[in-house]
Amino acid sequence: MLHLDHITVAANDIAEGVAYVEKALGIAPPAGGAHPLMGTHNHLLRLSDTTFLEVIAPNLQAPAPTRPRWFAMDDARTQATLASSPRLMTWVVSTSDIKSALAKIPQAARPAITVTRGHLEWLISVPPDGSMPFDGAFPTVIEWPAGPHPASRMADLGCSLVAFEIRHPDADTIKSSLAGFLDDPRIRFSHDPAPSFRAVIRTPRGDRELI
Repeated sequence: MLHLDHITVAANDIAEGVAYVEKALGIAPPAGGAHPLMGTHNHLLRLSDTTFLEVIAPNLQAPAPTRPRWFAMDDARTQATLASSPRLMTWVVSTSDIKSALAKIPQAARPAITVTRGHLEWLISVPPDGSMPFDGAFPTVIEWPAGPHPASRMADLGCSLVAFEIRHPDADTIKSSLAGFLDDPRIRFSHDPAPSFRAVIRTPRGDRELI
């Protein structure tokens, strides 16, 4: 039912986020676009025909959103964390039927709302307060419109995801909640008192680590 869709690096400033990824991978993610509802904008790096890396930050040149931003980006704790450095903040899984997925998957955030970027429109699970279950260690759920995946239209810069590790004190609960819905050997869960992520990304210059 679920497939790994994208991993998200958050930053308080988009230029800082892009520079962080470029330093880690040796490749700068190309510009994506803006999300008017959320007051954010992003850069995107293709990892496969159906998977990508997102760098996201508040869009300070846009009007302030009328609701809390997604990925807990308006939370003071998130902003304090990102003030020290951008970092992998969460991950997103895709489904062809988000209504059914959210009804069946324990711990999934709700409700599904409509978001746009340019001419692209999709459904994604975002609570009214913008929070993320398990500090972002539990994935957000997304449903893209029918047709080619957005990643297939991104420039192919020769990158792919080798492994993605989710570290969290409740890693066993997260893994159990997703059992039967998500089966991807690249995704690993491990117990750690401090929530964090680690991605291994294959680039033209070899395998690089992103945290």
